[in-house]
Amino acid sequence: MTRFYAASAATLVCALLAGTAWFALVGRSDDPFSDCRSSAIAGGSGDIGGPFTLVDQTGATVTDQQVFSKPALVYFGFSFCPDVCPVDNARNAEAVDILEEQGYDVTPVFITVDPGRDTSQVMADYVANMHPRMIGLTGSLEQTKAAADAYRVYFKLSEDRRGEYDVDHSTFTYLVLPQKGFAEFFRREVTADQIATKVACFLGKT
Repeated sequence: MTRFYAASAATLVCALLAGTAWFALVGRSDDPFSDCRSSAIAGGSGDIGGPFTLVDQTGATVTDQQVFSKPALVYFGFSFCPDVCPVDNARNAEAVDILEEQGYDVTPVFITVDPGRDTSQVMADYVANMHPRMIGLTGSLEQTKAAADAYRVYFKLSEDRRGEYDVDHSTFTYLVLPQKGFAEFFRREVTADQIATKVACFLGKT
């Protein structure tokens, strides 16, 4: 997983260049969330996010509209990830708890990029250990790849000589708002308190 940071940063920055152009043309004054954003490219881009159909941890087929009926912190990874994913998901769960104390209802969402191993039952066990309200999403390879592509998520399966494999993937967390879609992203170094502060800013303006 040594390529996490370089690959993920390059992927998302390239994908969000359209957002930079958008801000240059219309100005931040037209953005109700301008005070909340970390940078110009964090918002205003229609290139991040989109519809998907996946399977949740109960085995039910769900759409993005059903998943994002409330504000959500969305993370792409895989349950067999030994270090990065559990740390990031735990941080997102902590941010959700901080926000709950402030009166905000935010859903933590974990979408696998390894559907071959991450069945609904595997995801159910995983999210149950992370947060009682965390939603775990899997599906066919085509379904999960479509969701990852919509959010410009980089991932690559790397098989070793023993036939086992690891998954390199980008590590951004996405803030998604109902009816508005992608609003902000957070890098790994951002703390739970910092995420909660940013999310509360967005929610205070909705």
